[in-house]
Amino acid sequence: MIAIDNTLISDELGTICFACNLDACKGACCVDGDAGAPLDEEEIGVLEDYFDEIKPYMTQEGIMQVELAGVFDYDMFGHYVTPLVKGCECAFVYHENGIAFCAIEKACNEGKIPFLKPVSCHLYPVRISDYNDFDAVNYHEWHICKPALLNGKKNDIPLYIFLKDSLIRKYGDVWYKELCESLDNK
Repeated sequence: MIAIDNTLISDELGTICFACNLDACKGACCVDGDAGAPLDEEEIGVLEDYFDEIKPYMTQEGIMQVELAGVFDYDMFGHYVTPLVKGCECAFVYHENGIAFCAIEKACNEGKIPFLKPVSCHLYPVRISDYNDFDAVNYHEWHICKPALLNGKKNDIPLYIFLKDSLIRKYGDVWYKELCESLDNK
């Protein structure tokens, strides 16, 4: 483990190679699972504020789910998550050429909103566990990401390099530089 500020980071961020391969996995992390993507409380307000701008990129089923139940739900532990369609697919998913993509991200990339997507989605396959005094920053192993592991290994891309932008988004440049130095010294 690496300790930086109020975070404990798994060594796996430096030892595991990872690079998403959407052609192989088809965006399965957005359509499989038993709960939606984790949301910070502030992100709920952002999604509520920009729902009308995101809606044109969503599926009809996703729109209906959000209009029926709202932009968030709760997982089995009572944490905020994105709502699901039919119990498995994120309500904010759209499909293109058989691949699941994020409607929130598309709205951002097209200049409609300033919010990229929930930070938990941007960080995946890293998951943050928030404790009273610190965040635990861990790799989440899921069989659907096997193509990403193979692609990362083939191209020698450590997980912390693949997630550079999202880790900086969450914790900042100084934190990320310290992470790089810590992993380079291992």
